[in-house]
Amino acid sequence: MLTPAFDLSQDPDFLTIAIRVPYARVSEFDVYFKGVDFKFYAKPYFLRLTLPGRIVENGSEQGSYDADKGIFTIQLPKETPGQHFEGLNMLTALLAPRKSRTAKPLVEEIGTSEVSEEGVEDDDEFDWEIEQFPYNEVSESALNPQYHYGFGDLRSGVFQRLQDEFSDVVDIKDPDFTSAAERRQKRLAAELAKFDPDHYLADLFEDEAVEQVLKYNPWWTEMYSKMMASLGKSQEQENHAALVSFSEEEKYQLRKFVNKSYLLDKRAQRQVYYSLIDILLAYCYETRVTEGEKNVESAWNIRKLSPTLCWFETWTNVHEILVSFGRRVLCYPLYRHFKLVMKAYRDTIKLLQLGKSAVLKCLLDIHKIFQESDPAYILNDLYISDYCVWIQKANSF
Repeated sequence: MLTPAFDLSQDPDFLTIAIRVPYARVSEFDVYFKGVDFKFYAKPYFLRLTLPGRIVENGSEQGSYDADKGIFTIQLPKETPGQHFEGLNMLTALLAPRKSRTAKPLVEEIGTSEVSEEGVEDDDEFDWEIEQFPYNEVSESALNPQYHYGFGDLRSGVFQRLQDEFSDVVDIKDPDFTSAAERRQKRLAAELAKFDPDHYLADLFEDEAVEQVLKYNPWWTEMYSKMMASLGKSQEQENHAALVSFSEEEKYQLRKFVNKSYLLDKRAQRQVYYSLIDILLAYCYETRVTEGEKNVESAWNIRKLSPTLCWFETWTNVHEILVSFGRRVLCYPLYRHFKLVMKAYRDTIKLLQLGKSAVLKCLLDIHKIFQESDPAYILNDLYISDYCVWIQKANSF
């Protein structure tokens, strides 16, 4: 069966689902909906959604088919008229059946502690029961010489056999056997060795090119201005959700991701948020200096400016993330100017305030950049793909 392209929209009383099925046998199709469940079948297409709000069959539902475009449009009445359904653009999360959240293949666990299935049912909320085993990771690492990295520190052993192939992607050597303290020590030493006073002074005093890119307004600038202008108005959340839209290509990316649930303890959850800030800073710098026009150096810029991606760095607070990013901007890229550091700080703040739809849009762009860059695609497997799935179900910023 094929999963069709689909889109969801809403008004106060109805949820509208548009499903593109250009090769379907339209004379034979089935639609089922009840509560938060929606199913559509038209051979060879099958679509099953878990909706963020309840719908009801009361006789006011409607359906139509555009033969020229091959699109079914189905209007379903909301059980509670006027209710606003959140997350209609989070396509990967909508595709997941409700009961799959407790299926073992979809759960990523940290450590070896036993966790009840009840603790996995709502992955938006941290399972505080894990904190009863605060020394679990320490005892495990004492028995196992391998160290972890990747999204939520869930990966290990990846580079034991692939170090030669991916040596150009990450700066750290033998990450499976290098502790977090050693990684930081080596990273700081590498930055000191790389810093070039002449390059820095040249960019400081001959800053015409830097001033040009500082004037550039990335795509989120206008959205942020609209959000600030709308503060205090009614239906604020709904207006903000509508500010960020996804292209057809981005929707296709979302449909390709495999849905997962991530069981993260408090420490890992904090690392996920910290590393997200680090990655967004690098992306904001890259978007500005290329003025939104990606080039062959884009993947290098992002991964080089993010210690999370090139050193598998871990963080304890936001301050050290900001300091690290500033150091790397003054050491590695073409434009090394502190004004660009400050601009990236402000851009990242705007993205976080716009919410997870804006952040997801950035992550999808990073995913595309890495996917088209060999061998940077390994960073999608280690970090970005998981971020694209996790952010759709994460708590709002």
